[in-house]
This record gives sequence, C-alpha cells and structure tokens, in this order.
Amino acid sequence: MATACPSYVEQVGETAGIVWNYLDTHGPQTLTKLVRSVDAHRDLVLQAVGWLAREEKLWIDETGRTKTVRLR
Repeated sequence: MATACPSYVEQVGETAGIVWNYLDTHGPQTLTKLVRSVDAHRDLVLQAVGWLAREEKLWIDETGRTKTVRLR
C-alpha cells in the first residue's frame, strides 16, 4: 500500500520547523539567505515564515528593501 503524500498545509508546517531550527542554529538571516539555505521550495519557505510570524515565534525586521528574520 502506497503512503499518502503529506498535505500542503503539513508541508508548510514541516518547513516552519526546519526554518525555526535553522534560525535557532544560525541566528538572524535575511529572507534571501534563508530561502537559499533551507532545502525547500521558495514558496514553502516564505509560507513557513508567515506561519511562524503569525504564531509570534519570530520577528521580521525591514530596513529598506532588506527583510531580516529572527526568532523572538
């Protein structure tokens, strides 16, 4: 019997965990660097960042055109 693929919402949640762990290990990152560093599609990473921001688990600082993400 084949295993079902996780739903897209589950994929976003799993990616949120990866993003959180990456930031915990490497500290604040620009969104650009975070997207390049996490092994997931860009859209998933950005949605995971939104998920974590909504749960108040991280801050997004904006300076000019640069957005930096850090854990709360």
